[in-house]
Amino acid sequence: MTARRSVPIRRRPFLRDGGVKALSPRERLEECLAAIGAGEADVQAFTALNITGARAAADRASERQRDGRRLSSIDGIILGIKDIIETADMPTGMGSPLYEGWQSRRDAASVVALREAGAIILGKTVTTEFAATVPGKTRNPWDLARTPGGSSSGSAAAVAAGFVEAALGTQVIGSTIRPASFCGCVGFKPTAGALNRGGSHDAFSQSCTGVIGACLEDVWQIAYEIAARAGGDPGFPGLIGPAAPPAARQPTQLVLLETAGWDAADPRARALLDEALARLVAAGIRIARRKSDAAVERAEVAIAQAFPVSSAINAWEGRWPLNTYRDRDADGLSGAMRERLTVAEGMTLADYRAALAQRAAIRETYARLAAPDTVCITLSASGPAPEGLGSTGNPAFAVPSSVLGAPTVTLPLFAVDGLPLGLQVLGFKDGDADVFAAAAWILTALGADRKS
Repeated sequence: MTARRSVPIRRRPFLRDGGVKALSPRERLEECLAAIGAGEADVQAFTALNITGARAAADRASERQRDGRRLSSIDGIILGIKDIIETADMPTGMGSPLYEGWQSRRDAASVVALREAGAIILGKTVTTEFAATVPGKTRNPWDLARTPGGSSSGSAAAVAAGFVEAALGTQVIGSTIRPASFCGCVGFKPTAGALNRGGSHDAFSQSCTGVIGACLEDVWQIAYEIAARAGGDPGFPGLIGPAAPPAARQPTQLVLLETAGWDAADPRARALLDEALARLVAAGIRIARRKSDAAVERAEVAIAQAFPVSSAINAWEGRWPLNTYRDRDADGLSGAMRERLTVAEGMTLADYRAALAQRAAIRETYARLAAPDTVCITLSASGPAPEGLGSTGNPAFAVPSSVLGAPTVTLPLFAVDGLPLGLQVLGFKDGDADVFAAAAWILTALGADRKS
């Protein structure tokens, strides 16, 4: 067997471990830059860095820290931004040669909000082509021969390697939850519309801006600070929840969702989930599952269609601008993008409306599972990151939350052959804080090393 090549895993919690008190923002930034110097040539998480700008921002944050004038609880945190989201000081290439070096010279709504909160934007992280299928250059820090997942590949890899303390991603299928799972991070996909996507080039009806970090507290606080300053998407109320990370709260019931990925799951991953369920039952939690609960069975049948329904909706919604790109420079589009466009151009408006109606029916069926102190759990992926860089992995476990528009968190609780795998906690529309409260309790109940 070939020896596994990796880089040091340096996930850096910001709020939970009091790093803001132990070191100044400038000192922490220099630690991140040292990690980048040691590992970026292997991991390749970034498309661009603004080291000069980050140092200037870190110096300002350090001064505010000394003077007791911090702008928010995340003032001084060091962040990466997925390269599908605009930044005024760096290009937004969207993983496509068609946009190499392109700059809008404006910040996306989420980036403006983060800067207003005092965050330090260090760099742009690699995305797959247009946050879709074709992988970028990034490798998994745990094993450089394996995918980091996608499409938020650079964001997850950069957090795992300690290049940044947290990063923004996006998700329309499984693009935040799956890479966070493969890279051993906490990942959060909020309720659809909860975080303003202005300036983010993922204009699909079930897309969400997500957050990847080293701990639950950081991830919640970053999302909250965005929503507090930029709100949600137009017409949406924005992230609903407290100004501080939700306190751990024991759920009364957990609903196990097998999803369409169950048969393809690594048997060792299923065994780890079974063991976790047994421990939760011993802690007094009721587990509802499809074999014993008719409502769960109906939800399972509904979400089994999550991937084909999402694919049809995304194809239609992505017809533009793919058609303009093809007409301008067909060679600049991957074969996968051209195939998606072919599917879209073979659809009718009636087809799209039928897919929307099916999605609405899936959401209605799932919503019937909602009850006080109830969340759902499943694996975050079918197993650890697969070998090879030509694919971002199976999205079957991550896509249900996307088609449902529901909030979900992945927790780095499991390991298979020394590689990370997440446990996913799903909630119901606008119940983002409930998901975090339950996830925090689950971490404690399962005896997780919360510094890992």
